[in-house]
Amino acid sequence: MLSQWIDLTLAEQALEAEGRLPFGHYRLHAPGLLELIPSERQSQARACVISVGVHGNETAPIELLGELLSRLETGHLRLGAPVLLILGNLPAIRLGERFIDTNLNRLFQRGQDRQGDEPERARTLMAAVDAFYARHAELPRLHYDLHTAIRDSRFPRFAVEPHAEAVTGAEQWRWLAAAGLQAVLHQHQHSWTFSHYSKHYHGAQAFTLELGKVAPFGENDLAALRPMRALLEALVEGREPPGQAPAAMAFFRVEHELMRHSPEFSLHFADDTANFTEFAPGSLLASDAEAGDFRVGETPLAVVFPNARVEIGARAALLVRPSPVPEASA
Repeated sequence: MLSQWIDLTLAEQALEAEGRLPFGHYRLHAPGLLELIPSERQSQARACVISVGVHGNETAPIELLGELLSRLETGHLRLGAPVLLILGNLPAIRLGERFIDTNLNRLFQRGQDRQGDEPERARTLMAAVDAFYARHAELPRLHYDLHTAIRDSRFPRFAVEPHAEAVTGAEQWRWLAAAGLQAVLHQHQHSWTFSHYSKHYHGAQAFTLELGKVAPFGENDLAALRPMRALLEALVEGREPPGQAPAAMAFFRVEHELMRHSPEFSLHFADDTANFTEFAPGSLLASDAEAGDFRVGETPLAVVFPNARVEIGARAALLVRPSPVPEASA
């Protein structure tokens, strides 16, 4: 029954509120919010939040979560840590759209009082994370928010480290390298994404993990995500995940955010430009009727998440530069 949770939720059918697993039980808190509670917590257990579908057209992480649930239900995995599983934007997932009215992954800020289904969903998810971490306050906190990107990338699988005072543990870089991540992007300021919420407000080890390019259900290459599944399985079982030297990944740091300030805004490169494409000094990257032109300075910049069609006041692209491997992990 647990393996059907995703399909039942998307069909707007109810899973039983509570049920047994081979090595624990589950509790359904609300649509798209499922907690797994082990019968016996293992020594390496963390309070783990795993979220998918915050953008509704990003299907590979949803399918990956489905594999994980099937292996738990059949006893191939031994539940050893408390886990909160989250299906993010349910209406958008059903329609195969990135969002319905506004980008859910910019709304995770306490005190936001915007109206609409997506702001309300963000408040529901924030409350669920708050309550989960409170129930397991004695455990280290972790949140992996799984995504896929809408464009090609020089590094198809990469992590975004949210900006916050909490320090990222050296083990995270080793785990992510072993999980097949090819690059890491350090954020430079608050971004109010879901992973940022858990790191900023709860001090969790938290990342947005981009796991390839967007594809419809059934068309994802899940074989390429087997190392990531191995990381998630270790966390669910409450054991130490596999590790690898972090130097296998390329590290970047945000240098500048390109913001859209007016209706007359444009990016001066192709819409299908791949993430981490580098531009030479002097390159004209953007024009805005209010903010003016933006050109690359004396050293090259690479672009990540470019999108000229964002709302006014929203980020149109991140501009990044290479960064050293964190010293504690080198």
